[in-house]
Amino acid sequence: MTVESIIGITSGLIAIGGAIWGGYKKFKKIPLTELMNQLLDKKTTSKKHRNILKKMNRRLVGNHIKTEYIQNFVLADRGKEAVFLDICINNDIEPTEEICKKFLGNDSPSIRTKYYEHKSNNMQIKKEDIQSEKTASFSLPTNNVEQIVYMSELLKSRHPEVCKRLVSILEKHNVNYSFIQGTKDIWCRDYMPVQTQSGKFILFKYNPSYLKGKKEWEDSRSDINEIKEKNDWLQKLNIKESDINLDGGNVLICDGRAILSDRIFTENPKCNKESLKKELSELLECKDIIIIPALKSQYEDFTGHADGMVRFVDRNTIIGNERRPDEYQYMKDGLQKAIDTFNLTYIDVPYFEDKDPNHPDSAIGIYVNYLEVNNLIVLPIFGREEDDQVRDIFRKTFPNKDIETINYNEVAKEGGLLNCTTWVVKNVNS
Repeated sequence: MTVESIIGITSGLIAIGGAIWGGYKKFKKIPLTELMNQLLDKKTTSKKHRNILKKMNRRLVGNHIKTEYIQNFVLADRGKEAVFLDICINNDIEPTEEICKKFLGNDSPSIRTKYYEHKSNNMQIKKEDIQSEKTASFSLPTNNVEQIVYMSELLKSRHPEVCKRLVSILEKHNVNYSFIQGTKDIWCRDYMPVQTQSGKFILFKYNPSYLKGKKEWEDSRSDINEIKEKNDWLQKLNIKESDINLDGGNVLICDGRAILSDRIFTENPKCNKESLKKELSELLECKDIIIIPALKSQYEDFTGHADGMVRFVDRNTIIGNERRPDEYQYMKDGLQKAIDTFNLTYIDVPYFEDKDPNHPDSAIGIYVNYLEVNNLIVLPIFGREEDDQVRDIFRKTFPNKDIETINYNEVAKEGGLLNCTTWVVKNVNS
């Protein structure tokens, strides 16, 4: 081989290598922090700014920068935090800790505060609205408003930013809301009365076994009698009391059917199962009492509530945590028996377990514990790839409902999500 041919081959290989490297550099995913720095370059043309924003858009999971925003973007003399806040506000991108780190390289609680303040002001939500006399009065919604959402007053003080997010969504969709005084925890779904489809209220005994054994747990159990004393409106409701030990989170009702997990039996060990189901059928005004299995171990499922496993879409359709081949056999068999017995269609929703040793009872990963009120569904999202898939499932499953998403992780780490922290009362005359 001649020297000339060797040089020629070497030159060719160098050229090919350069082309490959150039292609690699072209298609390599540039971190959002670097794209953010490029966006802030005041020497960059408007066209390049738009291209940078388009690249950012391709990197975002579950969030999108609007085309109109990209076309009209002007950097001017703004700095990094001002531009980032502007992107978040105008594109409804919540500046969570994860999003802040992706764009800025670090978390920025101050930007979150400004974001929530802007959203609240934009929707005319003032702090006094949350602390208004709504907490001290009650009235069933008018015929123009089908349902009203109640939350524990503690949600405001323990999780103020989360509460603002939820209130902002409710206000956006003209949903009436109010707060309950005198509670000891935020899980108002469990200790407030269960409303039947005819509008009656059934107050079950709230004495769950999972709150026994430690004084701090027992002290956190809300007492409905104390709540009644601090909320006069409760005394005006026609409430029927029952000795059955049952949490509201373990009751799902739809069109003459009710779903409960089999924790109802372990919570009422002295009751005959069939007699208990018959009594529940009469109280809940539901011909069909559908029992599904909960995990037997409280270490794996603290409460065993049905609303952490499934929800009604309609009387013949339920949407629930994805069925997996590696589940316990008794879980698979029990659920399938309920599906077959009552001829139910089951829609699988991805879920995942939050392996956080500091929060062993975390509910992060359970999408089905959403809030449904009027024509609105508020769906929890967790900053995972599953978010987009779940959102698509919900849009197809509930085509006539507005789907809003919310980061509720701060509450979820304590063991519950949206359905757990809300009590929805319907106007039976609407």
